[in-house]
Amino acid sequence: MLRRPHVGGLCPLYGALAVIVKATSRGPVYFRQSRVGKRGKYVEVLKFRSMRVNDDSDTQWDVSVDHRVTPIGKIMRKTSLDELPQLWNVVRGDMSLVGPRPERPYFVEQFQQEVPHYQDRHRVPVGLTGLAQVNGLRGDTSIDERAWFDNHYIDNWSMRHDLVILARTAGAVVKQARN
Repeated sequence: MLRRPHVGGLCPLYGALAVIVKATSRGPVYFRQSRVGKRGKYVEVLKFRSMRVNDDSDTQWDVSVDHRVTPIGKIMRKTSLDELPQLWNVVRGDMSLVGPRPERPYFVEQFQQEVPHYQDRHRVPVGLTGLAQVNGLRGDTSIDERAWFDNHYIDNWSMRHDLVILARTAGAVVKQARN
């Protein structure tokens, strides 16, 4: 029997991360960024801020080796804890747990012109994790492949598939945190 998940255990971790982000660098606790969601609607995605405040996050592609990443930001990114506030996006209905990862409007405009069927991935709500991510397509990886995996996920959706993706995501996060 499936029981309702108990998220109360996340509260101390969430609170501790918020305090550490605020105490270790200037700026807000959250990083807020517009991303393109279902049917092209903009979604304000929340993350714990992992970098010093900057003005180019909407147009700079890869920040994996950026000197502006804070020490706690490096840890949060390695463990994907910077993504924890996106659970609020899920609760608000802006995102789902599984679906195509949302992208920034600046890059969506480019990818729509360059990648066949890229726009098709906006048929469903964007997700906290997705098939492309559990197949290693994160960061500076092929947009063509990401679009293919996103559209394959949509065309072959099932609850079982979502559960497999969530389990693979958990495994990937643990593996990434150990490395």
